[in-house]
Amino acid sequence: MIRMIARAIPGALVALLAISPAAGAATRDYADTALNIIPSGQWGGFPLNPKADLQAKMYDGLTPLFGKVKPNDLTKYFKSERFGGKGTVEKVPRKGVRIVRDSYNVPHITGKKRDDVIWGAGWVAAEDRQLLIDQARFDARIAAIDAPGLDAFTLVQQLRQFVPSAQTEAVVARQTNVLKKAGAKGRSLLHDIDVYAAGMNAQYKAAGHPADPPFGRTDVYAVNALAGQLFGRGGGDEVRRSMFLDGLQKRLGSGRGLSVFNDLRNYEDPASPVTIDKAFAGESKMPSGVGAGNAVIDDGSFQRTPAAKLSKSAAPPDQRRSASNFLVVGAKRSSTGHPLFVAGPQIGYFYPGLTMEMDLHGGGIDARGATAPGLNPGAILIGRGADFAWSLTSAGSDVIDQYAETLCGASDHKYMYEGKCRNMHFFNAGVIKGSGGAPDQPVTFWTTVHGPVIGYATSKGVRVAISSKRSSYGKDVLWELPFVDASNGRIDSPQTFIKSFAQSPFTFNSVYADDKHISMISTGLFPKRPKSVNPGLITKGNGKFEWQGFLPHKDYPRETDPKDGILVNWNNRPAKDWPAADDEWGYGSLYRMQMLRNGLVSRRKHTLATVVSAMNRAATQDFRDLAVVPDIAAVLKGSTAPSPRDQKMLDLMLAWRRAGSSRLDRNNDGKVDDPGAAIVDAAWPGLADAVMQPVIGPQLDALASLSPRNPAARGDFQGGWLSYMDKDLRTLAGQKVAGTYRNRFCGGGNKAACQQALWGAIHAAGDTLQAAQGPDPSAWRADANAEKISFAPGLLPFKMRYTNRPTGIQQVISFGGHRP
Repeated sequence: MIRMIARAIPGALVALLAISPAAGAATRDYADTALNIIPSGQWGGFPLNPKADLQAKMYDGLTPLFGKVKPNDLTKYFKSERFGGKGTVEKVPRKGVRIVRDSYNVPHITGKKRDDVIWGAGWVAAEDRQLLIDQARFDARIAAIDAPGLDAFTLVQQLRQFVPSAQTEAVVARQTNVLKKAGAKGRSLLHDIDVYAAGMNAQYKAAGHPADPPFGRTDVYAVNALAGQLFGRGGGDEVRRSMFLDGLQKRLGSGRGLSVFNDLRNYEDPASPVTIDKAFAGESKMPSGVGAGNAVIDDGSFQRTPAAKLSKSAAPPDQRRSASNFLVVGAKRSSTGHPLFVAGPQIGYFYPGLTMEMDLHGGGIDARGATAPGLNPGAILIGRGADFAWSLTSAGSDVIDQYAETLCGASDHKYMYEGKCRNMHFFNAGVIKGSGGAPDQPVTFWTTVHGPVIGYATSKGVRVAISSKRSSYGKDVLWELPFVDASNGRIDSPQTFIKSFAQSPFTFNSVYADDKHISMISTGLFPKRPKSVNPGLITKGNGKFEWQGFLPHKDYPRETDPKDGILVNWNNRPAKDWPAADDEWGYGSLYRMQMLRNGLVSRRKHTLATVVSAMNRAATQDFRDLAVVPDIAAVLKGSTAPSPRDQKMLDLMLAWRRAGSSRLDRNNDGKVDDPGAAIVDAAWPGLADAVMQPVIGPQLDALASLSPRNPAARGDFQGGWLSYMDKDLRTLAGQKVAGTYRNRFCGGGNKAACQQALWGAIHAAGDTLQAAQGPDPSAWRADANAEKISFAPGLLPFKMRYTNRPTGIQQVISFGGHRP
């Protein structure tokens, strides 16, 4: 590790020739305002550059402004994202390439030809993220081959090194043929990848340690797969959900158990907050119970068969990362008459950063924004063109299914498919290098026609193998096509934006704005399942219930210039009637995007500062207090608290809500300012159990493993329990509720019993807090230091105050004109 860090120091690799302006951009910049911030910064080496935490400190300064961001704050806490820049010229061994580093170390790359720009992008990626590349390059193959029980990014974080086998390399290399079959765009992208890799190899050679083996196409394919595993997948957790259903039915009876399961599933909740009000059904109506194409998995029977046995497990991606947001205001809601764009991905905080910035111009390329090392060959992942901007949020739609394979031949490695007993295939993927004297760990697994075997279970007492099928498998690199279009100016309208981003095989919500229009599309390679298959449960793998093609692009959720003039998304359901994936049980009556939307609908006309205010306000609000505590108070109305202290606790939670429910520590004393935060933190687990226990009973922990019980600050306020509590309590309080649950949870539907349980949870939390902090609830405080944000894995010492905002890049943009 020390040798790797030493090699990553870029200082000796850069020749600072003179202070000089960058070459002029190849096209006009139509932005009225173009700002951004990447908290992890551009520097990525070690020892740290003194300015390595510069952007992190700027972004941290925005946090205490809450919902009162002024216009002059934008240029104080964000930096320019305009085309071109002034700074120092970096020497490179290729004529026609010019790289100028500005005061934030952002590279402004210009080239006489398109290949020059792409080569320069590869050079910069290797120079600025060598530390990350060296660690992640081969680990990314784990995502490309879907090795069971392993998460590629977890391997990176744990500093484990995967050495791929020839079999793995051959499988990943098949994506070359995928690009060749993709027509002229695919063949052009292959060329770009080769040029980009040449730039990376040139930088490694100049640094005195040539890459071994040299960078090539499979590196780009694998890194795209890693990004997809992190943020671009949904579904694929049917076996655990099926076992939960089996447990409910065994305990409550077949009909009642299924009814409870469907309540919790939130498959098509009519109360679910959406970005697009228009209806997009996705799939035809599915059975609400166990379809003819579904198998029932016996509760507790599933046993994983991970591809490698590690002393410190790389956790399987049962709960994929899902966090990013956008707030886009249309022209009619803007004070300038032009759309306002505030958006960015939430990918965590790391140093070296997972994203980096580039400004690319030449040979038809004109774009600036965030990219990732090895990911985008001469293209921008999230950013802006001359007259438009784009961003992404994870959509998590259902693109992965699990299958129950019937075993045969008295073997765990033979299975029935289309009436024949077939052999599974053995995949020898490579080894994970041992650490601390531990031996290397082989990575091996079995596969069926559907995909890797992830484990074994029983169905009605009969042993079955469980396999997993991903729609984007072997097609990861196709995700690059929209970003190449965007960076090369092929997108110039909502129509061309939608057409381009529909090419993505990964499931993302993509958003666009130019000087007149705003637009959004939710993408992915969506399987069309037989009507006899409930997509929330595991599918029989006998060959009779296979996918029947894929949803056509015209049926993807999309919207341009909505009537209300705003597009808001924080990983919520993209459109009305769009089905939730089997692993997404949070699409109920509450979703955190409502905090963003509330900030926009509160005023008719907006400026960029007011849109940033809405984003920044929601970033520290506690959604539990904001949305569910009023429901608790409504049910408790008219009842008597166990003690005056307990009543004061409820009053303080409600007072915190009236003040905005913010978890801010404005005076930096290490404590959250409002006592309501401490009370909600302590009381919430008990309150959640009080509502759900009467029906869920001994399966409370099982439910919590499927949907977070306590969606606190560290959990980014996601999870179905918020909606379970909200809808059940509002129903009990006599309020109008859309899509009322068929079952009554708190108190079994008895209001007095529910009140007693809720007060009991508050009282127990009060006893705990009083023992730790004294008898006065108004003096209780939550630990703000425990919520501070660190940059993993610890190379950058600076810590930010808690905030729930975009991290990979945050853009603040508006355009005043457009290309002819």
